[in-house]
Amino acid sequence: MKPSLRFLIPALASLLPLASSAEPAAKPLKALLVIGGCCHDYAAQKDVLKAGIEARANIDIDVCYSPDKSTKPTFTCYEKDNWAEGYDVIIHDECSADVKDPVVVNRILDPHRKGVPGVNLHCAMHCYRVAPDFKKSQESGTDGAMWFDYLGLQSTGHGAQQPIAVSYVAASSPIILGLADWTTIKEELYNNVSIHDTAKPLARGKQGNQETVVVWTNEYGTEKTRVFSTSLGHNTETVADERYLDLVTRGLLWACSKLDKEGKPLAGYGVAAP
Repeated sequence: MKPSLRFLIPALASLLPLASSAEPAAKPLKALLVIGGCCHDYAAQKDVLKAGIEARANIDIDVCYSPDKSTKPTFTCYEKDNWAEGYDVIIHDECSADVKDPVVVNRILDPHRKGVPGVNLHCAMHCYRVAPDFKKSQESGTDGAMWFDYLGLQSTGHGAQQPIAVSYVAASSPIILGLADWTTIKEELYNNVSIHDTAKPLARGKQGNQETVVVWTNEYGTEKTRVFSTSLGHNTETVADERYLDLVTRGLLWACSKLDKEGKPLAGYGVAAP
């Protein structure tokens, strides 16, 4: 054997542990992204969210998209009673402000009541407002509060688009551990009519003198279903921001109990090293 090869082979062998230390194989999480409706560029955002989250975690996302730009969009995935069967988590990013039929809303909520985790983005906070006087604080446990009970927070509106200064307020939460405060582009700051006892604020957003909770978790119903929500994300530029996608991916992994105490995916649920 040539002397050069004699030294090269051990050197190559020493690299093998690095090559084999990629993220161990695990069955990908299966997610359903429900997206569409009024007032947003959902045609673009559905692709940004799917690609951005899948690039950060071992997860496969199916997209249920409605091109209907009204406040009453219909989604084919909601048409059957067992619509969430086979999914580990549901990502709600619909804008269905005028879908008020309690039968429809109960069908949507039923899997979450049974323990299917939820992730809710931006206009999902202003959906399924069954109560005629939804702008008033709704008593938890009533029909008027059914969607707000799931979210853990009631919001009814927002002001003009201005940059939002986002400050993380629960330093011990693995979802935000190590994440830095940041300021968005011009965005909508959603109000807080009420925050439920089951909800835990993770970040606050400030525009001028207005300050509200913009990121939080909730334990929903008797199953204490894990629910992660952020009211940020009106504009596609914000949705595509690395900081936003990191936050949403961590929230999703937490909801599925696949995030460790250091804010890292559990073994098998991160992205394999190249």
